[in-house]
Amino acid sequence: MDSKEIKSTVSNLEKSTDDTTILRLLNILNDGVVPTEKLLRETKVGVAVNKYRTSNNSDINTLVKKMVRTWKDVVSSEKKKKSSEKAKEPASAAGGPSGGASSSSSATPSGKFHSGPRNPKTDGVNTTLYDNATRNASVSALYTALAIERSESGQIILGVARDIEIEVYKSEYMAINDSYRNKLRTFTMNLRNKKNPELRERVVTRKITPAAFVKMTPNEMAPESLKKEIEKLHKQNLFDAQGATEKRAVTDRFTCGKCKHKKVSYYQMQTRSADEPLTTFCTCENCGNRWKFS
Repeated sequence: MDSKEIKSTVSNLEKSTDDTTILRLLNILNDGVVPTEKLLRETKVGVAVNKYRTSNNSDINTLVKKMVRTWKDVVSSEKKKKSSEKAKEPASAAGGPSGGASSSSSATPSGKFHSGPRNPKTDGVNTTLYDNATRNASVSALYTALAIERSESGQIILGVARDIEIEVYKSEYMAINDSYRNKLRTFTMNLRNKKNPELRERVVTRKITPAAFVKMTPNEMAPESLKKEIEKLHKQNLFDAQGATEKRAVTDRFTCGKCKHKKVSYYQMQTRSADEPLTTFCTCENCGNRWKFS
């Protein structure tokens, strides 16, 4: 969830009065918020959630305590990591130009570089966002697919992967089922296609939003080259179908047995053995009466 979605959910939470709605909104925040010190300060989601710490509802009370404790731990860990990185900066600077990365390398969230294929482990990105192993595995798989041949930071790619998974999760009414797994498998396979860098670029840069992406059909996600090939085949099939249509000629040599008009269209076709005469198919242009003869 981005800050706008979090603020909207917090606003709905503050307006809610029944425990069922409050618990549902708290679960959405618990599943969707990837806490950072900046995000918590900007949205004030921690303050809003903490108000329900003393709720008489045990489910709400327990969930809020868990959320607040988890978010505090994450922020504390983030601060320690920043302090550690800051302490290492002089040593990194001493390396000079030779310590730089090649053009094929990618930066991790800690500022270090690695070469080769990217995934959460090589990028030093934590994709354990939920208590559910299936959801975490889905985020990890999406991350690896989105990171192919991309240079964006791990946090940017993680944000997109997380938001795609959340959209699929919401579309299944917050359930992990076969439909959820099949959708994630389809989206991951399409993003992982090395012949489809255009799709990855549009999704990672959010030209296609996660909400719009999860509604795309396989044809819409197909590589541009494949779309052009499909279009070419479609046009060829139309041409072939039109070519197979019998060419009709209009004559006054035949008389309609129904309305006696002489404006008749006809075509001929070999319907019997090759040594037999052609069959002539006639249509009256006046009344539509049809007949044939050999």
